[in-house]
Order: sequence, then C-alpha cells, then structure tokens
Amino acid sequence: MPKGYYLIQNGPADSAFDLRELPSREINSSEVRIAVEGFGLNFADVMARLGQYRECPPLPTIIGYEAVGTVTEVGAAVRHVKVGERVLAFTRFGGYAEEVITDHRGVVPIPDTWSLGWATALATQYATAWYSATYITQLHPGEKVLIQAAAGGVGTALVQIARHKSCIIYGTAGSAAKIDYLRQLGVQHPINYRTTNFYDYIQQDLQGGRLDVVFDPIGGKVSRQGFKLLSSGGRMVCYGAASLTGKNNLFAKLRFALQFGFFHPIQLMMRSKSIIGVNMLKVGDYRPEALQTVMQEVVEASKSGLLQEQKTTEYPADQLATAHTALEKRQTMGKVAMKW
Repeated sequence: MPKGYYLIQNGPADSAFDLRELPSREINSSEVRIAVEGFGLNFADVMARLGQYRECPPLPTIIGYEAVGTVTEVGAAVRHVKVGERVLAFTRFGGYAEEVITDHRGVVPIPDTWSLGWATALATQYATAWYSATYITQLHPGEKVLIQAAAGGVGTALVQIARHKSCIIYGTAGSAAKIDYLRQLGVQHPINYRTTNFYDYIQQDLQGGRLDVVFDPIGGKVSRQGFKLLSSGGRMVCYGAASLTGKNNLFAKLRFALQFGFFHPIQLMMRSKSIIGVNMLKVGDYRPEALQTVMQEVVEASKSGLLQEQKTTEYPADQLATAHTALEKRQTMGKVAMKW
C-alpha cells in the first residue's frame, strides 16, 4: 500500500509527522490518480504545522500542495492527460504521499527531463507569481517594483517576470548569499533586510518618488510600509503572512493584525491605490479553469525560456523534518522538494 506523511500534531517538525499507509478509494470521473516521485514544500506548510494556517484540514491530515509523478489512472471525463504521462499536479493538500488523487484541472503534462525541484516549483510558487503578475495586475516596462522575500520560490518567479517586463526591481532577502543570488537573477536593488531598512533605502533611492507595484508575502508592519511607498495608481499584491510565524498567543496575533494598519475603500479610491489578495487554494476551489490555464501558461513559459529554472534543494522524503525546519528558519533559497 502507498504511504504518506501525516501531520499528526502541531509543533516542531521532528515530532509533527508520521508515515502511515494511505486509505484506498476509487477515483471519480473528473479525477486523476498519480504515482508520486516527489513533492514540494511551501511556507504555508510550515504555518499549517505550527497551527497557524486556517485552511489546514483537521489533524491527522496530509498537507502539501503539489506533486510530480506518473499518471496511473484517469476518470472518464479526463481528456488532456493520459496514463503513463509525467505530470505536475496541484493537490490542494494531500501532496506528502506516494500516491495522490486530484481534480484533473490541477494536472498538466511536463517534460521527462525537468528536475523534480524545478517541476514542483511551478504548481504553487510559479503559478502564484504568474497569476499575481499577469492576471490580477499587469507589469509594464519601467515600473518600479518591490518584491519582498525575493530569493524564495515565488520571489524568484516574480523577479523573472518583472525582469522580462523590463521593470526596475527592488528585492529583499536576509543573508549575503541570498543578496548575491538576487544580483545573479538581475535584481537592480537587492536589499538585505537584516542590515538595511528597506523602507528608508527605497525612499532615499527614489528621492521622493514612489513604487508602482509591491509583492508582499510577509504581512504586518512590512505590508503597511510597502503600501506607504506606493504611488497613485500603485498596486500591492499580498499572498502570505510569513511574519506571523511564532506568534501563537492571542495578544501577539492581535498585535500582528494591527500592524497592517487600517484601510478604507474611500482611502484607496482617493489615492487611487489597490490592495489585492491572492490565495491559490481559493482560485483552485472557485476558479479551477483559471488554475488550469495558469498552470498551462507557466509550463509553456518555462519551455520557452521566459521562466528559467531556479535554485532548488532536494531532500530524501525521510528527511522531511529537516527540510521543514530549514524552510521555517529561512535557511533555504528557491524551491524545496522531497523525493521518494
């Protein structure tokens, strides 16, 4: 029987997971069964493990948003993938397993030559970036763009898209190695947030000017500062709350929420600014056709070279706790993938 890593309790990674057999079930007409070669990690997985992600199903449960593997069975209504094809799957939980069953609209064929790390990055992180930077907002040549956590998976993808659009890019990261990585990606203004205040740096560099777009997975005070840096006509896209990590008591969570500041539609209208939230789980739930289109476009953009393979780290599946801890402590760059 295939197995999967169940999240059995919230807390440290070394005691949170347990490898168990999967229950067997038949697929329905719109589903695909996949024998998994590996799966990806995302920061939302860390939040789920810590009990800070409201979308996480009740424990015990298998988390994980994406998997790469070979199709072993398709439902009667499935036409665009077939048995034997290597595919990338957006799983909406259930990814940490040797076998996944998922809706066909979250499955796309991929080349056999693509590495596991690169392929898993596309389902959630690159799809998030593509949806954020080409669907809900459009980047234009010469626009000044701030990408927070730019050395991560979504951040790397956003840098590539912004560079393709000939934008001026400000990117934050937390170590000298990550700053070097951002320079290699083409970020004109890499900012080490541990040694430099990004808000002060950008204000000084722009000499009274403002940003056009901010991409923010951090939340709290960082989001408020990013919004203040926006010009009229500016857009801020929020797709995470990484700074909530470790804030487990009610007071800390309330303080974090207050740090965002308060926004009113009239305020946004008068200043002609936009705040847009992105949650690919909800896109998959309520706009599955849009999710499939985004995934297909990301795969095609990767084949054409518009999106290029990022730095990735692969761990054996039995080192899940090690990988989770490294991701939590922001010791990784690019995509983290687990191989069975």
